[in-house]
Amino acid sequence: MENLDRKGLLKRVKRVVIKIGSGVLTANSGLNAAVIQGISADVCDLRGRGIEVILVSSGAIASGLKKIGMKKRPQSVSQQQAMAAIGQSSLMLAYENAFGQCGYKVAQILLTRDDLTHRRRYLNARNTILTLLSWKIIPIINENDTVVVDEIKFGDNDNLSAMVTNLTDAQLLINLTNIDGLFDKDPQEHADAGLIRLVERVDRKILRFASSIPGFLGRGGMASKIKAAQKVGLRGVPAIIANGLKPGILKLIFQGAEEGTLFLPGGRPMCSRKHWIAFTKSPKGQIVVDSGAERAILNEGKSLLPSGIREVKGRFSLGNSVVLVNESGKELAVGMVNYHSGDIRAIMGAKSSEIASILGFKHDDEVIHRDNLVLAAQIEGDDALCDFRI
Repeated sequence: MENLDRKGLLKRVKRVVIKIGSGVLTANSGLNAAVIQGISADVCDLRGRGIEVILVSSGAIASGLKKIGMKKRPQSVSQQQAMAAIGQSSLMLAYENAFGQCGYKVAQILLTRDDLTHRRRYLNARNTILTLLSWKIIPIINENDTVVVDEIKFGDNDNLSAMVTNLTDAQLLINLTNIDGLFDKDPQEHADAGLIRLVERVDRKILRFASSIPGFLGRGGMASKIKAAQKVGLRGVPAIIANGLKPGILKLIFQGAEEGTLFLPGGRPMCSRKHWIAFTKSPKGQIVVDSGAERAILNEGKSLLPSGIREVKGRFSLGNSVVLVNESGKELAVGMVNYHSGDIRAIMGAKSSEIASILGFKHDDEVIHRDNLVLAAQIEGDDALCDFRI
């Protein structure tokens, strides 16, 4: 892509999510104050130009490790939670001091996936962030590592940054890491590794490149950054992976310099609600459908009715997301259910007109309405790269 094209794309950006990885924020002696000050100065410059900035910042656990002299990330959940508690205060103080030098205040927002899974809490989080932006305060978001458990993890802050991009209707995601972008092989192992400047579509070849490049202090390697770029691309949002250790990197990016790897968005953007159902809500179970329901859902644009259900796996509540699979186990779609799992077991195979007589009540004719259903083909393309459960 030519420089002029990047400039044109970036001129349209009025709100950006910037994710900063642990490898960027930490040095041997603890937090890398020089890098934090440099990135903060660049963010202040963007804010002065009228561009709203939301930071998704790693670094709490890594900061805690350095603070108490541990060399390896602890394995137990309780130790990681304690380490995050130790490091989070230092991380926020560093940001507060850095942004204070250019006259901006910061706000800390700690989230779990559970906060974004529930629609009302999701909208509350959105309203809080948008209010902070209207007050010209820099929101700094991190996963709430001190209380998080496996069931409510985002997976890593790369995934969180994609969710926050959707949550806030940002027009760009920038992922700052400790290498220059996506290479065709690990640049630390291969001197001939080539930087990929532009990715028009994430496919299996791109993911193969990514899988060979690990993460160090953080949870997410290059593959998780690629998947984050793919997810925001489905909302029509471009993403850039670039080297956060390079001085002035954000200024260079917004000047249109060919820094890092640019991921172009896909075709027709997925609406915010369906993106939320597909990627932010964590599926709680499975529903097995027969061939007639499979055909109606995939080819005829129909909702899921109880008559087409053959089996219900797992326990879930009204409003949860579940994965629809065919009788061979192939994933077909993800959707938000109108009934509890026990109720669906009671009505599966029945006609919609029989729901009230079986249950004693009826919420809806459909177990999953078409408006709350996202087909695997809508997000996977030919290569089946996205995972509903990530």
